[in-house]
Amino acid sequence: MKRGRSLVLFGLTALAAGLTQAAPATAGGVSPAAATRYEAESGTCQGTIDANHTGFSGTGFCNLTNATGSFAELTVNAAGAGNATVAIRYANGTTTDRPMDLAVNGTTHATAVSYASTGTWDDWQSRTFTVPVNAGTNLVRFTSTTANGGPNIDFIDVDSAAAFTDLQAEDATITQGVVESNHTGFTGTGFVNYDNVTGSAVEFANVSAAAAGPASLTFRFANGTTTDRPMRITVNGTDIAAAQSFPGTGNWDTWQEIALNATLRAGTNTVRTTATTANGGPNLDRLRVGAPADTIRPTAPGQPSCSDVGFDALTLDFPGSTDNVGVVAYDVFNLGQKIFEAPNPPGPPVRVTGLSPNTRYQISVFARDAAGLESDTSPEVVCTTTADPGDPTPPTTPGAPTVTNVGQTSATLTWAASTDNRGVVRYDIRLESNNSVLDSVTGNPPPATRNTTVLACGTTYTIHIVAKDAAGNTSAKSTPPVTFSTAACGGGNNPGTPAAVSTGWSIPWDLSWSPDGTFALVTERDTFQVFKINKNGSGKTMVGTVPNSQTTDGEGGLMGVAFSLTWNGTSDQDVFFMHTSSEGNRVAKMTFNGTALSGYTSILTGIRKSRFHNGGRIRFGPDGFLYVATGDSQQSNLAQDPNSLNGKILRITKTGAAASGNPFGTRVWTLGHRNIQGLAWDAQNRLWESELGNSAFDELNLIVAGRNYGWPTCEGTCNVSGMTNPKRTWTPAEASPSGLAFANGALFMAALRGQRLWRIVLNGENVSSVTQHFNGTFGRLRLVVKVPGENAIWFGTTNADNNGSGGPGSDRILRSNLT
Repeated sequence: MKRGRSLVLFGLTALAAGLTQAAPATAGGVSPAAATRYEAESGTCQGTIDANHTGFSGTGFCNLTNATGSFAELTVNAAGAGNATVAIRYANGTTTDRPMDLAVNGTTHATAVSYASTGTWDDWQSRTFTVPVNAGTNLVRFTSTTANGGPNIDFIDVDSAAAFTDLQAEDATITQGVVESNHTGFTGTGFVNYDNVTGSAVEFANVSAAAAGPASLTFRFANGTTTDRPMRITVNGTDIAAAQSFPGTGNWDTWQEIALNATLRAGTNTVRTTATTANGGPNLDRLRVGAPADTIRPTAPGQPSCSDVGFDALTLDFPGSTDNVGVVAYDVFNLGQKIFEAPNPPGPPVRVTGLSPNTRYQISVFARDAAGLESDTSPEVVCTTTADPGDPTPPTTPGAPTVTNVGQTSATLTWAASTDNRGVVRYDIRLESNNSVLDSVTGNPPPATRNTTVLACGTTYTIHIVAKDAAGNTSAKSTPPVTFSTAACGGGNNPGTPAAVSTGWSIPWDLSWSPDGTFALVTERDTFQVFKINKNGSGKTMVGTVPNSQTTDGEGGLMGVAFSLTWNGTSDQDVFFMHTSSEGNRVAKMTFNGTALSGYTSILTGIRKSRFHNGGRIRFGPDGFLYVATGDSQQSNLAQDPNSLNGKILRITKTGAAASGNPFGTRVWTLGHRNIQGLAWDAQNRLWESELGNSAFDELNLIVAGRNYGWPTCEGTCNVSGMTNPKRTWTPAEASPSGLAFANGALFMAALRGQRLWRIVLNGENVSSVTQHFNGTFGRLRLVVKVPGENAIWFGTTNADNNGSGGPGSDRILRSNLT
């Protein structure tokens, strides 16, 4: 239930806000490539900044007061006068519409725009507007028009490209084509469906330019076939593209954009798009005319330093970046997680807020320009916040728990509640043996009971409870600990007690079995070495290194490995690797004769690298094609860019070409991913994927060709048209997933930060149950594979990496039989 609140003030600098209502930014699953995200909790909100619902981005959302006239106001800077866009992400958990006006500089441009129910307060949707803005500063205000107030506002995605003009295809001159509206996601009142003949055309005769010079022409189109529909693009009768490709987009409801640079003359210009084959052109939605595309990234920021460190904030200073157009923001990361965004100007030094007390932060900084291009990373700096001086008192000790309703994988735990001077916010159920967190319950206050459903069958647990408050203070553990045993196992996919297969490893990243199942190749991430190991664990031998490999001082290096499905050591000796190189991440092919690696051929480049978010897993699918998991390289907008290889699952041939039947006619199989770590097919040849989230949710996804999995619009489950929700989510603390394997009806997912193995029982396309195993016993886990021909899995630790507690040679590979 929403309630009245006082005014909360903040400032937000962006490049645009929308006024003329257009299609949702997520129509067709592709957000504007130059969008910049601005969190509502950093802006002006007549209400409160809350975090009591799920699925939001950043640290909270704006909960507007339930009153006519409650508003959120943004200070918007535009480089020049013209049109600009903004997408607002909102939730309305009631059945009552919560309309709002939209005004710029005091003039209302959109009246009582509907913000209808999204289902629940945890379900978020987006609405996009296009408006004129003045050069310099603009004031943009969203104002509630009824006593119900406005919806909850999560963030604003602002198109930071230069001002542009949209020309709808249905308003142009059409030759051999018709205006239709029988598909979804278009802008304006319809789109042009070209006749399937050579020469069908759409001509925009009113393309205006204030002065002669370069401009970008962006065509929004849909092609629901797998056949390319190339078109000749002319400006004032001169070709700028003789046969520009317009490949398949998956279906007729999925829209993509292709941008070309052209030179316009002052005054009126004519742009004509003409089909060059008997298939005609694609469906054409609009032509967007703007400044030429910016392709130059900012320089990397310099070495950061910390000062004035408090319990929830610190001052971060660093040598600033330069850019051909200008840096608009700095993104601050803790390891692979974005924790803060600072507009530029004012630039460094910046005050980083919203931090947790008594917490170590390993910080790097990225610069971002107006086109959404992100720089390379700065060097890192380690800063540790202080304890909260206003709350040094931990909660009282919880009562000793009692256990009831013990089953195979679940039990109900109940304890006497803890108290705190400010309030308890969480209880952790911890293992007595190593103090690792088995499960948690949150709330304000949280209930002093938990039906935990992630236990392993046939296992004895000894646990205690601790309470935590908002300042990060932890109570003493409950005493005495309680011991109980879950019921015996059944089903054939329960991991048994592990035994070491091989030791002395340093960050074993991936493992691929030979097609005959007698031995495996294992990669080490930072040494770039490849080892052969027999199925019984014997014969560990270094067989070579992968040339051109580089580390990123983070999560890049030598990563995935995959045997050719027909490898036999003689007529087929192909083995494939994914690794970081000088220019980015690559997929490469080498020759392996059973004894040594030789040769090297790069088959796929153009995958951007970064310190983190490099993806790296590669697997041959049942269809014989190579699937490549890529990360967003800490530049989240690339995940939604169909022309980028980052933030995607790619499907390629052994030569690196796009595989036949790919949904977009390119190498892209799916998009909207943040940092994919695991790929596995189930018994029905369905592809599953494990993915690292940012700060809220890690994901298990069922992969379907052509789908958009939401990042960065969605982290975890959300309700956005055109985006696919995960089948299961975890918090980063309990998962931070890596490798994925399938055996006997269950997926097995290795967890890095969570330091455990997750068993995920499937029921068709859904998750039936989830249990956790070996919690904290072996440290960080990265690889997991099924043993060929046996009811067992292997999994590997990664404690020798930057986040682990072990040194070189401390990692091991273990075997667990399934019962």
